[in-house]
Amino acid sequence: MPRRGGPPEVNAGSMADIAFLLLIFFLVTTTIETDAGLDRMLPPMEPPEDNVVIKQKNIFTVNINKDGQLLVEEELLDLKQLRERTIAFLDNGGDRTCNYCKGAKDESSSDNPTKAIISLKNDRETEYGTYITVQNELVGAYNDLRNREAQRLYGADFTDMEAEYLNPETPSSIREDLKEKVRKIQELFPQKLSEAETSTSN
Repeated sequence: MPRRGGPPEVNAGSMADIAFLLLIFFLVTTTIETDAGLDRMLPPMEPPEDNVVIKQKNIFTVNINKDGQLLVEEELLDLKQLRERTIAFLDNGGDRTCNYCKGAKDESSSDNPTKAIISLKNDRETEYGTYITVQNELVGAYNDLRNREAQRLYGADFTDMEAEYLNPETPSSIREDLKEKVRKIQELFPQKLSEAETSTSN
Protein backbone atom coordinates (compact mmCIF):
# COMPACT_ATOMS: atom_id res chain seq x y z
CA MET A 1 0.00 0.00 0.00
CA PRO A 2 1.53 3.33 -1.04
CA ARG A 3 2.43 5.63 1.77
CA ARG A 4 0.70 8.98 1.82
CA GLY A 5 3.12 11.82 2.22
CA GLY A 6 2.62 15.54 2.74
CA PRO A 7 1.76 17.98 -0.08
CA PRO A 8 4.40 18.20 -2.80
CA GLU A 9 6.92 20.96 -2.22
CA VAL A 10 7.56 23.67 -4.80
CA ASN A 11 11.19 24.15 -5.63
CA ALA A 12 11.76 27.85 -4.86
CA GLY A 13 15.46 27.81 -5.36
CA SER A 14 15.31 29.83 -8.58
CA MET A 15 12.68 32.39 -7.48
CA ALA A 16 15.32 34.93 -6.53
CA ASP A 17 16.89 34.62 -9.98
CA ILE A 18 13.52 35.10 -11.67
CA ALA A 19 12.73 38.18 -9.52
CA PHE A 20 16.14 39.64 -10.33
CA LEU A 21 15.64 39.10 -14.06
CA LEU A 22 12.19 40.73 -13.91
CA LEU A 23 13.69 43.71 -12.07
CA ILE A 24 16.33 44.16 -14.76
CA PHE A 25 13.69 43.83 -17.48
CA PHE A 26 11.51 46.60 -16.05
CA LEU A 27 14.49 48.84 -15.39
CA VAL A 28 15.61 48.52 -19.00
CA THR A 29 12.21 48.88 -20.65
CA THR A 30 10.63 51.58 -18.45
CA THR A 31 10.80 55.15 -19.75
CA ILE A 32 11.22 57.77 -17.05
CA GLU A 33 10.08 61.21 -18.16
CA THR A 34 12.12 64.14 -16.96
CA ASP A 35 11.16 67.82 -16.86
CA ALA A 36 13.18 69.65 -19.52
CA GLY A 37 12.95 72.93 -17.61
CA LEU A 38 13.96 76.25 -19.12
CA ASP A 39 16.72 76.53 -21.67
CA ARG A 40 18.57 79.58 -20.43
CA MET A 41 22.19 80.61 -20.70
CA LEU A 42 23.33 82.70 -17.76
CA PRO A 43 25.25 85.89 -18.61
CA PRO A 44 28.89 86.13 -17.55
CA MET A 45 29.69 87.64 -14.17
CA GLU A 46 30.23 91.39 -14.33
CA PRO A 47 31.49 93.68 -11.59
CA PRO A 48 28.67 95.63 -9.89
CA GLU A 49 28.22 99.23 -10.90
CA ASP A 50 27.94 101.94 -8.28
CA ASN A 51 25.16 104.52 -8.20
CA VAL A 52 23.20 103.03 -11.08
CA VAL A 53 20.06 105.04 -11.78
CA ILE A 54 17.36 103.25 -13.79
CA LYS A 55 14.57 105.35 -15.18
CA GLN A 56 11.10 103.92 -14.65
CA LYS A 57 10.31 104.29 -18.35
CA ASN A 58 13.12 101.81 -19.09
CA ILE A 59 11.40 99.10 -17.03
CA PHE A 60 8.68 96.99 -18.66
CA THR A 61 6.65 95.39 -15.85
CA VAL A 62 4.84 92.10 -16.38
CA ASN A 63 2.78 90.67 -13.50
CA ILE A 64 1.00 87.30 -13.48
CA ASN A 65 -1.73 86.80 -10.89
CA LYS A 66 -2.93 83.49 -9.43
CA ASP A 67 -5.62 83.22 -12.12
CA GLY A 68 -3.07 83.46 -14.93
CA GLN A 69 -4.07 86.99 -15.93
CA LEU A 70 -1.40 89.37 -17.22
CA LEU A 71 -1.00 92.89 -15.93
CA VAL A 72 1.43 94.63 -18.27
CA GLU A 73 2.38 98.20 -17.45
CA GLU A 74 -0.62 98.33 -15.08
CA GLU A 75 -3.02 97.21 -17.86
CA LEU A 76 -4.74 93.86 -18.38
CA LEU A 77 -3.30 92.24 -21.51
CA ASP A 78 -4.06 89.11 -23.46
CA LEU A 79 -1.17 86.66 -23.65
CA LYS A 80 -1.33 86.76 -27.47
CA GLN A 81 -0.41 90.46 -27.40
CA LEU A 82 2.52 90.13 -24.98
CA ARG A 83 5.26 89.50 -27.54
CA GLU A 84 4.15 92.41 -29.72
CA ARG A 85 4.06 94.80 -26.75
CA THR A 86 7.46 93.59 -25.57
CA ILE A 87 9.01 94.12 -29.00
CA ALA A 88 7.55 97.63 -29.16
CA PHE A 89 9.16 98.41 -25.79
CA LEU A 90 12.59 96.96 -26.61
CA ASP A 91 12.70 98.45 -30.11
CA ASN A 92 11.37 101.89 -29.15
CA GLY A 93 14.62 103.91 -29.21
CA GLY A 94 13.20 106.88 -27.33
CA ASP A 95 16.52 108.73 -26.95
CA ARG A 96 17.10 108.46 -30.74
CA THR A 97 20.66 107.12 -30.31
CA CYS A 98 19.72 103.69 -31.65
CA ASN A 99 20.22 103.77 -35.42
CA TYR A 100 18.90 100.24 -35.93
CA CYS A 101 15.73 100.59 -33.85
CA LYS A 102 12.49 100.67 -35.82
CA GLY A 103 10.11 101.54 -32.99
CA ALA A 104 7.90 104.56 -32.40
CA LYS A 105 10.69 106.54 -30.65
CA ASP A 106 8.21 107.43 -27.93
CA GLU A 107 10.01 109.54 -25.31
CA SER A 108 7.80 108.12 -22.57
CA SER A 109 8.99 104.55 -23.31
CA SER A 110 12.43 102.90 -23.29
CA ASP A 111 15.41 105.01 -24.31
CA ASN A 112 17.55 102.31 -25.90
CA PRO A 113 17.62 98.49 -26.12
CA THR A 114 20.77 98.48 -23.97
CA LYS A 115 18.86 100.24 -21.20
CA ALA A 116 15.55 98.41 -21.52
CA ILE A 117 14.74 96.00 -18.67
CA ILE A 118 11.84 93.55 -18.42
CA SER A 119 10.62 92.93 -14.87
CA LEU A 120 8.59 89.72 -14.46
CA LYS A 121 6.68 89.00 -11.29
CA ASN A 122 4.28 86.16 -10.58
CA ASP A 123 2.04 85.00 -7.74
CA ARG A 124 2.94 81.92 -5.71
CA GLU A 125 -0.29 80.29 -6.93
CA THR A 126 0.41 80.97 -10.61
CA GLU A 127 0.29 77.78 -12.65
CA TYR A 128 3.67 76.55 -13.83
CA GLY A 129 2.46 76.22 -17.43
CA THR A 130 1.34 79.85 -17.51
CA TYR A 131 4.65 81.02 -16.08
CA ILE A 132 6.62 79.07 -18.70
CA THR A 133 4.41 80.38 -21.52
CA VAL A 134 4.96 83.99 -20.43
CA GLN A 135 8.71 83.38 -20.17
CA ASN A 136 8.75 81.93 -23.68
CA GLU A 137 6.90 84.94 -25.10
CA LEU A 138 9.33 87.39 -23.49
CA VAL A 139 12.39 85.49 -24.69
CA GLY A 140 10.71 85.11 -28.07
CA ALA A 141 10.48 88.89 -28.35
CA TYR A 142 14.24 89.16 -27.88
CA ASN A 143 14.83 86.40 -30.43
CA ASP A 144 12.54 88.05 -33.01
CA LEU A 145 14.51 91.30 -32.78
CA ARG A 146 17.84 89.49 -32.81
CA ASN A 147 16.77 87.45 -35.84
CA ARG A 148 15.85 90.67 -37.64
CA GLU A 149 19.26 92.20 -37.03
CA ALA A 150 21.09 88.96 -37.81
CA GLN A 151 19.29 88.75 -41.14
CA ARG A 152 20.21 92.37 -41.88
CA LEU A 153 23.88 91.92 -41.01
CA TYR A 154 24.62 88.29 -41.85
CA GLY A 155 21.66 86.93 -43.84
CA ALA A 156 20.85 84.28 -41.22
CA ASP A 157 18.68 83.95 -38.11
CA PHE A 158 20.33 84.57 -34.76
CA THR A 159 18.70 81.48 -33.24
CA ASP A 160 20.24 79.27 -35.94
CA MET A 161 23.68 80.83 -35.52
CA GLU A 162 23.54 80.50 -31.74
CA ALA A 163 22.43 76.85 -31.94
CA GLU A 164 25.29 76.06 -34.33
CA TYR A 165 27.77 77.92 -32.14
CA LEU A 166 26.68 76.00 -29.02
CA ASN A 167 26.75 72.66 -30.83
CA PRO A 168 29.91 70.82 -29.68
CA GLU A 169 30.11 69.06 -33.04
CA THR A 170 30.58 72.35 -34.91
CA PRO A 171 34.19 72.71 -36.17
CA SER A 172 36.28 75.14 -34.12
CA SER A 173 36.98 77.39 -37.11
CA ILE A 174 33.25 77.90 -37.71
CA ARG A 175 32.58 78.37 -34.01
CA GLU A 176 35.16 81.13 -33.78
CA ASP A 177 33.51 82.95 -36.66
CA LEU A 178 30.05 82.51 -35.12
CA LYS A 179 31.22 83.60 -31.67
CA GLU A 180 31.84 87.18 -32.78
CA LYS A 181 28.59 87.36 -34.76
CA VAL A 182 26.50 85.99 -31.88
CA ARG A 183 28.16 88.38 -29.43
CA LYS A 184 27.51 91.39 -31.67
CA ILE A 185 23.81 90.58 -32.06
CA GLN A 186 23.45 90.01 -28.32
CA GLU A 187 24.97 93.43 -27.69
CA LEU A 188 22.41 95.07 -29.97
CA PHE A 189 19.52 93.61 -27.95
CA PRO A 190 20.94 92.43 -24.60
CA GLN A 191 18.55 90.19 -22.73
CA LYS A 192 17.80 91.94 -19.45
CA LEU A 193 15.01 89.89 -17.93
CA SER A 194 14.63 90.44 -14.21
CA GLU A 195 12.41 88.24 -12.07
CA ALA A 196 11.03 90.10 -9.08
CA GLU A 197 10.27 88.39 -5.78
CA THR A 198 7.21 86.18 -5.93
CA SER A 199 4.13 87.70 -4.32
CA THR A 200 1.45 85.98 -2.23
CA SER A 201 -2.28 86.48 -2.75
CA ASN A 202 -4.32 87.54 0.26
